[in-house]
Amino acid sequence: MEKLMISGGRPLQGTVTISGAKNSAIALIPAAILAESEVILDNLPLLSDVAVYSEILEELGATVSWDGNSMKIDPSHIISLPMPNGPVKKLRASYYMMGALLGRFKEATIGLPGGCNFEPRPIDQHIKGFEALGATVTNEHGAIHLHAKELKGAKIYLDVVSVGATINIMLAATRAKGSTIIENAAKEPEIIDVATLLNSMGASIKGAGTETIRIEGKSELHGCRHSIIPDRIQAGTYMIAAAATRGNVLIDNVIPKHLEALTAKLIEMGVGIEELDESIRVIGKPSYEHVDVKALVYPGFATDLQSPMTSLLTQAQGVSVLSDFVYSNRFKHVPELIRMGAKIRVEGRSAIIEGHSLNAAKVKAADLRAGAALVIAGLTVEEGVTEVGGVEFIDRGYDNLVTNLRELGADVWRQTL
Repeated sequence: MEKLMISGGRPLQGTVTISGAKNSAIALIPAAILAESEVILDNLPLLSDVAVYSEILEELGATVSWDGNSMKIDPSHIISLPMPNGPVKKLRASYYMMGALLGRFKEATIGLPGGCNFEPRPIDQHIKGFEALGATVTNEHGAIHLHAKELKGAKIYLDVVSVGATINIMLAATRAKGSTIIENAAKEPEIIDVATLLNSMGASIKGAGTETIRIEGKSELHGCRHSIIPDRIQAGTYMIAAAATRGNVLIDNVIPKHLEALTAKLIEMGVGIEELDESIRVIGKPSYEHVDVKALVYPGFATDLQSPMTSLLTQAQGVSVLSDFVYSNRFKHVPELIRMGAKIRVEGRSAIIEGHSLNAAKVKAADLRAGAALVIAGLTVEEGVTEVGGVEFIDRGYDNLVTNLRELGADVWRQTL
């Protein structure tokens, strides 16, 4: 076990290059199962979740090899082994194995997923979609069992907008017979990324990124090479860190459109922003105005940036209100920030944040994005060393974090417990 040690008070300066999107990678890797030949995924982030997926694929009989940040997957000899336990328990996104294996083999047994536990994420909409396609779904001893004689296209309306359900249904429907229509689909860029991969594999998917996705099922898909989009959440985290430390940082390899909601709020606070074609420069200022932020489904302000944004708002003048309308209980970072001297109170779905300088303290991340919030908070502290536990959560979403921060001038290091 490790913890991050942060001696703050240094403005971040320089350039950071953003890696591939975690939320794409965890869906693209299982999508490769649907092919009959080799798939190469470029620009993969080197994260613990990606390593777990590699382990899962090899357990199923796939051949996996690496060349830098490129993952080569040969799924030609893969088989649908039951996986009620083992590596699938280590990550939340293991549920994508359901749609991928169901699509290719018409059966799957997957243990209920693990990962960050900031709020239960029901999979009822996933199951609704699988059943509409013709699968029988049962829950036995903590594992989901799926079986279908054949999958047939269907019209599926999602009761709630769900990224996971949209992708999972898309994976299964890609190899179903006939046409599938997903209505009230999620619109995140990562969904477009998955559809792009599947179409390169020979699928026929239209409308990804809109509320209606149309899929013409194919009996067979082939391999291809695909480069993953940049991670908008990682990019947003560095943008927030640059602002919080009053730094001057160029965030390179980004798609600025994916960050519009965050950029708008930073500008409203008084942060300097310069947008280029594939990069964004963030220029910190001596003081910031308070703002109100509402985390919503895309293209709204990302819920995954709600926690890091809380840390930045402690540096603003006056009182800010940050509300999360995606998850109702995503405020486990707040008690830890209060340990650092923050003046925050939580009322229902909202955190009321009074601008106040922070102090060094021993804190612990309860989930991935809470960990990012605590790191940013530690970077703002003028005196003392902040100790952040729960590094295993942070490693799920931020590769090369310590290296990147040190190259930007931060005094950060890992220490073994």
